[in-house]
Amino acid sequence: MKKRRIAVMVASRANYGRVRSVLRAINSHSKLELVLIVGASALLYRFGSVVDLIEEDGFEIASKIYTVVEGENPTTMAKSVGLSIIELTTQLENLCPDILLTVADRYETMATAIAASYMNIPVAHTQGGELTGSIDESVRHAITKLAHIHFPATKLSKDRLIRMGEDARFVFNLGCPAIDEIANINLNLEKNFFLNVGGSGDNINQYEDYLVVLQHPVTTEYGQDSAHIIETIESIKKLAMQTVWLWPNVDAGSDDISKQLRQFVNSQRDFSLRLYRNFSVQDYAKLIYNCKCLVGNSSSGIREAAFLGVPSVNIGNRQLGRERGSNVLDVNNDRAKIFHAIKKQMSRQAIKRDYRFGNGTAGKKIAEILATVTPEIQKKMAY
Repeated sequence: MKKRRIAVMVASRANYGRVRSVLRAINSHSKLELVLIVGASALLYRFGSVVDLIEEDGFEIASKIYTVVEGENPTTMAKSVGLSIIELTTQLENLCPDILLTVADRYETMATAIAASYMNIPVAHTQGGELTGSIDESVRHAITKLAHIHFPATKLSKDRLIRMGEDARFVFNLGCPAIDEIANINLNLEKNFFLNVGGSGDNINQYEDYLVVLQHPVTTEYGQDSAHIIETIESIKKLAMQTVWLWPNVDAGSDDISKQLRQFVNSQRDFSLRLYRNFSVQDYAKLIYNCKCLVGNSSSGIREAAFLGVPSVNIGNRQLGRERGSNVLDVNNDRAKIFHAIKKQMSRQAIKRDYRFGNGTAGKKIAEILATVTPEIQKKMAY
């Protein structure tokens, strides 16, 4: 019996963490064949060379596409989408997948869905139906209308997809595959953890309190990223705690944030700060599980941190409207408010784990549906 060829595009470090368990499940399924495409920032060193993690995990990469137009501004983001469509169209024509699985809400995800749709390749989409800030909000819903099979991460997201006119027969709430990666691992930090996982700057004493900061650009507030990150930097300086800081993603405004971080490093030589480009999925879970507070605007502060019971301070509008658990405290881009929010979160006792994004079983269930469900290529409104 011919195996179904499932093409998957991995475009960033977050992208990989959100789909890794699905890749493993597809690889091990008797009726499926994985066709893995890696591109965009996942190939670039300054964003962590995620491709190295993929290869270390043993996945065979069918194709690599270089599609990031330098500049990290709205114009280059739009051009990167166009270039991605051109490159993906060629690869999909050569690889001939039966279904294409695309992840979440990246602009590369939009390109993937567009290319497959015009080539009559059924599109499966994870994490549809969620609400957030930035351009991701619009991109996610646009992909929903191009996708044929949906894997929302929560019940509320499933309900939204059906209200958007999607056929309930093809909407499956199975949880977020990212939770699969951290549900059953040892979360203790190994000896010399911070040195072993690389990075640059001061060594972090893993037996003392530390913060983790991860703040990305907000594309719909382009031009304000320098001012926003300065507010965060000033609050962190005032706290004077050892801090692990991850570099931002490739979105418009990334260069402005990176510039301010470099100035912070150069001007505060005595501050206990260590910078990282990337972590493996498991090491990132260990990192945030053992920190005093996760600070910034990454969805991991709402998704993985909720599952692990980690206090999180969410800054600004990037996660506007996303479901969140009791571990999250929201604050705007104001140094005093950020400072007091972190202090408040660090003083909390044990936080109850939140399972709204899944219990760690999504990957295998998604693979089984990809092996058995056959949607019509012609989409119709279901209401």
